[in-house]
Amino acid sequence: MAKRRHLTIAVAAAATLLATACQTDSGGGTRNSATPEQAGKPVQGGTLRLVGGGDVDHLDPTSSYYTVTNGILRAYARQLFSLAAQADLKKALEVVPDVATEVPTTANGGLSQDLLTYTVKLRDGVQWDTTPPRPVTAQDYLRGFKRLCNPVAGAGAPGYYTSTIKGMAEYCAAYAKAFEKDKPTPKALADFQNSHDVSGVQAKDDKTLVFTLIQPASDFLNILSLNFASAAPVEYDQYAPDDAAFRQHVISNGPYKITKYVATKEIRLERNPAWKQEADPIRHQYVDAIEVKQGVTEPDSVQQQLEAGTADLAWDLPVPTAQLPRLTASGDPNYKVFPGAITNPYLVFNLQSKNENGAMGKLEVRQAIEYAISKVAIGKIYGGKDLNTPLHTAIPPGNIGYQEYNPYPTPNDEGDPAECKQMLSEAGYPNGLTLIGAFRNAGNHPSVFQSYSADLKKCGITVKGLPVRQGDYYGAFLQAPSIAKDSKWDISAPGWVPDWYGNNGRSVSQPLFQTNCTPGTSNYGCYSNPEVDDLIKQALAEPDQAKSAALWHQVDQKVMADAVIVPFQNQNTPIYHSKRVKNALYLPSFQLYDVTNLWLDPPSP
Repeated sequence: MAKRRHLTIAVAAAATLLATACQTDSGGGTRNSATPEQAGKPVQGGTLRLVGGGDVDHLDPTSSYYTVTNGILRAYARQLFSLAAQADLKKALEVVPDVATEVPTTANGGLSQDLLTYTVKLRDGVQWDTTPPRPVTAQDYLRGFKRLCNPVAGAGAPGYYTSTIKGMAEYCAAYAKAFEKDKPTPKALADFQNSHDVSGVQAKDDKTLVFTLIQPASDFLNILSLNFASAAPVEYDQYAPDDAAFRQHVISNGPYKITKYVATKEIRLERNPAWKQEADPIRHQYVDAIEVKQGVTEPDSVQQQLEAGTADLAWDLPVPTAQLPRLTASGDPNYKVFPGAITNPYLVFNLQSKNENGAMGKLEVRQAIEYAISKVAIGKIYGGKDLNTPLHTAIPPGNIGYQEYNPYPTPNDEGDPAECKQMLSEAGYPNGLTLIGAFRNAGNHPSVFQSYSADLKKCGITVKGLPVRQGDYYGAFLQAPSIAKDSKWDISAPGWVPDWYGNNGRSVSQPLFQTNCTPGTSNYGCYSNPEVDDLIKQALAEPDQAKSAALWHQVDQKVMADAVIVPFQNQNTPIYHSKRVKNALYLPSFQLYDVTNLWLDPPSP
């Protein structure tokens, strides 16, 4: 998320993840909350019911970058390679063939000796849910790659592809230039894509894709496993990426298809009759349907439904913090805690904002805020020290490049308002300032906003809250650079889950910190530093893992010196499911159970 995967690195990272998979029980000992359950024989049928607050960020696989969206996207969009749900979390980090027939290696001829050319064969039997069903072809994957840099709702991490695939950067630059002035209508977008090629992605025939890289990239299969690299049927040329019309005409090549989508209210997926089990090595079609009900914004309400059996899984809300001690003490088998290697949440600065004389663009102001925040207080919102540890670095533990250091130390990680106030005065704000803090309107996020805004108030910073609907927060708000440029927000608290673990040096630093201010970006504040870009480039080109890890650490140091974000915590993930959910297999890179592998027993409520 290595074309010959560096398994030693993967296992080392997995060990780091698994080392945190225990929590303290009420007796002072520990128990492993991530122990796989005994599922028994699969049961067919029933409707899996998810309930929560907000909507998807995007239904278009090219654009989706929200973990909860990706949880259902897995059911209707397939990639060449993927991560398979496994009871063994170490195996769940390994890239496996999905639509591809095998992992390309030098031994099987799929990978050239210079490690620059990948030849990927597509398996038979993979079909689109069209009338009549139609085979998924190499041209469909080529079309998917050409959609990555569209100027309407592009991929959240285009750098993964522009820095690896030959000709991708040039193609994306030409795409952006073509629509600097012209309105990007669906026809104009399709015409551009169909008349321009990416030299490093070629459909040799209907069943063969050939990728040519700029330089060896040991994590290239991880990059191909992301939803951005999904196939796109020719019908998608009729729509602007992820617009309202697109969302009513999503075409599936997975085990389920979207049969109903009502924005902010409901999503329903049902079995896709064009899908064949023998053509899908990692998914199943146990349940009849998957139903997402939205509009419930209180975690306690969701938890009550799960325990009562009127819902099966939370959609986008956490287990209520107040309920964690009870669930831990009871040993409830439906409650588990999975290890984190993430930064969630963290504070990000809008460097484009003109508010308060461009305060967010001033290093001294951002550094003052680094000192202001009580990370312990944030942690309490998510269950306290047994579940979350204060984070001081941009790269969290369990990821390549992590080294512990603390550039902005405060007593017991509880903040230092005096230091913040002094630095603000030195920066030219002796009387403080007023900022706009955008926050999600559901789950723990209002409490996070209240916590950090109270800390900032202590050193003279008033934060005006801007609530944003949960489903709009990423796709329609943070990932829209025009909103940042219009100074609609100054600070906000998103979260980040690395796109893959194992050999994952780029999966934190490149999306968040490499220069990128295009629609869909995850560099929300449009941070740009040529030194950081150069270090990222060096790290990506470095074949020696130890040396590349050192370079990624330098990226971390520079980013923190620039005070681009305030890391709050490395967060473990508690999950609860109803008692009828069986074979709940956790996907670390999704922080969710795989809905295509679980079944319901009994299938009826």
